[in-house]
Amino acid sequence: MKVMERMRSMAGEWPGLRRRAGRPGLPERAGRPGPWQRRGPGGGAGSAERAGPGAGAASAGSAETGGGAGRAVRWRLPGRMHGVRARRRAVQAVMAGCTLALLPSAWTHAAAADRLRTTADAPSADVAVVFGAGLWNGRPTPYLARRLDAAAELYRAGKVKVVLVTGDNSRVEYDEPDAMRAYLTGHGVPGERIVGDYAGFDTWDSCVRAKEVFGVERAVLISQGFHIRRAVALCQAAGVESYGVGVPDEHDSTWYYGGSREVFAAGKAALDAALKPDPRFLGPKEPGVSRALVAPTH
Repeated sequence: MKVMERMRSMAGEWPGLRRRAGRPGLPERAGRPGPWQRRGPGGGAGSAERAGPGAGAASAGSAETGGGAGRAVRWRLPGRMHGVRARRRAVQAVMAGCTLALLPSAWTHAAAADRLRTTADAPSADVAVVFGAGLWNGRPTPYLARRLDAAAELYRAGKVKVVLVTGDNSRVEYDEPDAMRAYLTGHGVPGERIVGDYAGFDTWDSCVRAKEVFGVERAVLISQGFHIRRAVALCQAAGVESYGVGVPDEHDSTWYYGGSREVFAAGKAALDAALKPDPRFLGPKEPGVSRALVAPTH
């Protein structure tokens, strides 16, 4: 009896407690719906609408004391925490994906870090390897022409003896190596010192064929700055002691495209270096480089 009297007195003194309709003497916390109540969008507000005019005041009183509000926060807290955890996991997954995507690029930069030179300080080597970079109307593109200019400069300086031009000749009407040869001969490199690789379909194929088909052991590689690190890393993996000369270029849309493409190409390069697949076309050994090294010049 004393307990019931105490609860009745608390219901009168404590604004956050009210009597259940039809069941006197049993207090109920404001904002917590009974079985006959419907929760509205705001929790306690929906209960007040169904419970009568006194419920709103009771809820307000409970909020003032912190009891009902604290409980409402605790009821919603698990859902909020779940959302925070989900967002945190999503951010972590994105960061992990970005890290994995950039690892191959980090590998190419590390592999070529101490092997990049300019035409002025490039080391001496028997062979310079020039990678194809496309043709316009049968002539080298400006990007490819700059690579060939660097090769011609190295030859005239006596730093290389033979230029191996490697590119795509998968179609009769598209012949990168011969177009590169014509450009070099027009810039002072004797034709006897130029060797063509007609199956250099990508950088890995060119590096493997330089080693396995043409017998190149050491070379100076020539390409654009955004590509030269990958070329050095792949030729090193193929067994060719390599140094790279990255030719300078205007930072136009093609340059930015090439730079962004390297992020994805580095992933394939890492797989090629790890798995060491055969080139698309390997073919028999060719004596072109060894003959060019001893060929008399005119």
